[in-house]
Amino acid sequence: MKEKKPEILHLPQILEKRGNLSFLEHPSQLPFEIKRTYWIYDVPGGEIRGSHAFKEQQEFIIALSGSFDVVLNDGQNETKFSLNRSYYGLYVPNKYWRTLENFSTNSLALIVTDKTFDESDYIRDFHEFKSFKNV
Repeated sequence: MKEKKPEILHLPQILEKRGNLSFLEHPSQLPFEIKRTYWIYDVPGGEIRGSHAFKEQQEFIIALSGSFDVVLNDGQNETKFSLNRSYYGLYVPNKYWRTLENFSTNSLALIVTDKTFDESDYIRDFHEFKSFKNV
C-alpha cells in the first residue's frame, strides 16, 4: 500500500456579501471519517504545541483564525506549512512528527482526526519516532 503524504486541501467556499462559509465532509473533502475534534487557542507568544507523532491517527488542521506554522518531519526530511486561511487545511497522515509553532495573536487551530484519544497511539520522543520509522 502506498504511503500517504501530507497535503494542503482546499475546502469549498460559498461567498456572500453577508459573510462566507466553508465546510468539510467525508469523503468529498476529507480522506477519513471524523471521530474527534479539538482546537488550540490562547497560545502565548513563542510557545510550541504538538511535538509528537501518531502511529495510526490521521489529522486535518485548519487555521480558523489568525495563523501558525505546522512543521512535519518524516524521520529524514522536514517541511513547513503556513496556515492562515479558514478555507484550506493541512492533511497530516499518520507516522509524521508534527509541531505547531509561530502562532499569531488570537489564532485558533481546529484539528479533526479519524481516532478517539488514545495515549498509546502517541510517540512523544523524537528518537523513538525515528526508531519507529526505521531511519
